[in-house]
Amino acid sequence: MFFYYILALVIIVIDQLTKWLIVKNMDLGESIAIIKDFLYITSHRNQGAAWGILQGQMWFFYIITLVVIVGIVYYMAKHTKGKKLLGISLGLMLGGAIGNFIDRVFRKEVVDFVDTYIFGYDFPIFNVADSALVVGVALLMIQMFREEREAKEKAHGEKGTHHS
Repeated sequence: MFFYYILALVIIVIDQLTKWLIVKNMDLGESIAIIKDFLYITSHRNQGAAWGILQGQMWFFYIITLVVIVGIVYYMAKHTKGKKLLGISLGLMLGGAIGNFIDRVFRKEVVDFVDTYIFGYDFPIFNVADSALVVGVALLMIQMFREEREAKEKAHGEKGTHHS
């Protein structure tokens, strides 16, 4: 379980370091092409949530994030033993939640900088913490599907074998 907290800490450090580099070295709105028409580093700020919703609702985000952090830590302590994928997913989500929480508390806004165009769609600009949250949620969904499948197999006595 200790590993999952280290993973969260690594995410927080990388997230905060990359945001600090953006704030110190780029003007707001400045953009650097990494792969033309696909990937840019763009200095952006967000006072809301994903896709800029709930702009300026900082107290809401403080409360929700604290509840989420406590929930993740509790769940990690109670349910990750023997479930590596679950632990990794929760570690990523914990690191991502804390990374953006640090921004909201100390900057009163979240620093975003990864700017992508996927099949011509200008995807909302995001950061390392956002990426960790998305990957963590995806892994959590995979874990949930695996557990559901295992429970069904156990209930039916199939153990993954196919009978003709």
